[in-house]
Amino acid sequence: MPRIALIHATALAIDPIREAFARLWPAARTTNLLEDSLSEDLAASGRLDAAMMHRFDTLAQYAQASGADAILFTCSAFGEAIEAAARTIRIPVLKPNEAMLEEALSAGDRIGIVATFQPTIPSMLEELRALAAARGRKIEILPRHVVGAMDALAAGKGEDHDRMIAASLSDLTECDAVLLAQFSMARAAKRARLTLDRLVLTSPDSAVNKLRNLLG
Repeated sequence: MPRIALIHATALAIDPIREAFARLWPAARTTNLLEDSLSEDLAASGRLDAAMMHRFDTLAQYAQASGADAILFTCSAFGEAIEAAARTIRIPVLKPNEAMLEEALSAGDRIGIVATFQPTIPSMLEELRALAAARGRKIEILPRHVVGAMDALAAGKGEDHDRMIAASLSDLTECDAVLLAQFSMARAAKRARLTLDRLVLTSPDSAVNKLRNLLG
């Protein structure tokens, strides 16, 4: 079976993607690389500099040399760095939200994006707008940052995290799709779907399904 290298910038992303593989593609072989200073350094600098881009290239090269058939990055705030790394290697590389954004565009033109890590939002907006433009689509995007939810999850308060995310959805009722922008947010999907009668998408499920279609 294909071997998928999962590269993480936060430990909070590991369990959601592991669960998604177990449920949707249990036969796949997965490995995990965690470099948890990436998120801290991006939050401190506020931008993707040359040093950060080089670090992503190094991670991708390492995963390829380790025998991976494909790479999935699970860190949503690093789209430009992931794209640059993908150009240097020969195996498929998926950005964390790539598959989810494709599903969202298939659902309609009014899309809500909910994030618990603020630097994720600019990266996702750029990626979604570029994808829509390539398809000749005009879309409306409603971004939301759920302040404090990521801290709650990191402190072991998962129910508080989920409740805060669900509470942020009240003004997204007219969206064709609502995206939970980070892998760590997937655990809140069930509560979100009970709160909001709209299509709610998560990165892990969409990514696993796309990888299975590519390699399975």
